[in-house]
Amino acid sequence: MGKTMIASREMTDGQIENVCDKLRAALRKHRAEISSEAAQAAIGVENIGMIMFTSFRQQAEKFSEMIVRRVKVDRSRTPQQALDATDRRQYTDSEVVAQMPRCEGEEVDVYFFSLKEHRDVKDIDEMFEERGLKPDPYAVAAVNEIDPAFSDSHPNGTQWKDNQGRHCFVTFFRWLDERRLHCRRFRLEHDWDDCWWLGGVRQRVVVPKLA
Repeated sequence: MGKTMIASREMTDGQIENVCDKLRAALRKHRAEISSEAAQAAIGVENIGMIMFTSFRQQAEKFSEMIVRRVKVDRSRTPQQALDATDRRQYTDSEVVAQMPRCEGEEVDVYFFSLKEHRDVKDIDEMFEERGLKPDPYAVAAVNEIDPAFSDSHPNGTQWKDNQGRHCFVTFFRWLDERRLHCRRFRLEHDWDDCWWLGGVRQRVVVPKLA
């Protein structure tokens, strides 16, 4: 197997301080535009820090080769319930949905990598392996449930093999002002277009027991 290419290192403390400095500078420059009473009310908004972080993350993701989202996953749901929770128009094959792998992990990091060129489904298997990732459709669905707008700018999905070794997929995207999901089996002529971001979780590393 080739070299594992997992996500690059996380944002540094220096970069965090730089972002905070820029926010402080913008607030000071535009302080006259917000009254003290309104500012205090905004400070009291639940999770205001995460709201501001989300805006910064959207900007950063424009430059990312790989995007990481930490998400809680309800593995007790049926596959259909996991898809229904994303609240999208569905185009699915019920047999494929029923065999969607449940995987494991209550809280996981989902890594999305950009294809940037057309890829055959067999190439995708290798790309997951090279990155030390494995498909987890439940986790990918959970990301799109929590952040429906993510697929507007980053059409995303994943693929897996059913119990007969046939490639299947689930995708989340926006088309004609409508958020959709597809969950079907690949046809022989199908591949992935260059616009897609494919998601997976880290493969579990098994540490051998000492004798």
